[in-house]
Amino acid sequence: MILARENETVDGLLNGRLQVIQKKRGYRFSLDAPLLASFIRLGQEHSLLDMGTGSGVLALITAMRRTDVRAVGVDIQESMVEMAMRSAALNGLDGRVSFKVGDVRQIRRFLDAESFDAVVCNPPYRKANTGRINPLGEKALARHEIRGALRDFLEAAAYVLKPGGRFFVIYPAQRLVPLIAGMREAALEPKRFRLVHSRSDTAGTFVLSEGCKGGGEELDVLPPLFIYRDSELYTEDMEELFRELNRFPTAGGG
Repeated sequence: MILARENETVDGLLNGRLQVIQKKRGYRFSLDAPLLASFIRLGQEHSLLDMGTGSGVLALITAMRRTDVRAVGVDIQESMVEMAMRSAALNGLDGRVSFKVGDVRQIRRFLDAESFDAVVCNPPYRKANTGRINPLGEKALARHEIRGALRDFLEAAAYVLKPGGRFFVIYPAQRLVPLIAGMREAALEPKRFRLVHSRSDTAGTFVLSEGCKGGGEELDVLPPLFIYRDSELYTEDMEELFRELNRFPTAGGG
């Protein structure tokens, strides 16, 4: 199997322990990925579904950090799934991480109900008819609700999660209200959230949120996370986030 091709790059994460294949032009993971990966909490031997997996980075990070976790990534784009499979093979993770082509709007056709302990996603957040649509199809599908809106991802998560299963998502702070309302409508009761700011003097940019399928009303609001202390340097909280991600893999809960 050819692992990386001429139009692709191989980029290191987790202090170089994880190598992820990406297109030189097209959708590439950003800071969203480590932010969301650090927010995920899993029990021992849990199973994780990464919906809209793209390059597979969230499934791969989780599997690299947690040797007892089984992860599955689903994406509507066959080319992205094929590339993610090569990344799994490159890192020796193809025994614990698998990827499949699938539309979250038709998830009942290819995944069983209540078959996962946790779901993670970074869903498209721009309405299909708003803003400039990126001419690169991979970026357009990742950013705009062209082939799957927030509600589709929430309903799919509720379908595959076991009772008490956990849902993890990153979403624009400006759309916090529809996110919380949608989670509650899908019986994914919000349990924990954290606003992410570029700097201490800027408005919230993203929100990290965790929901529990069938959970009760109780929300843990975490302190805000500020990414930069100036135009270039990360804050101490971000440095600690990276240190935590880069710690050696474990087989325990967390």
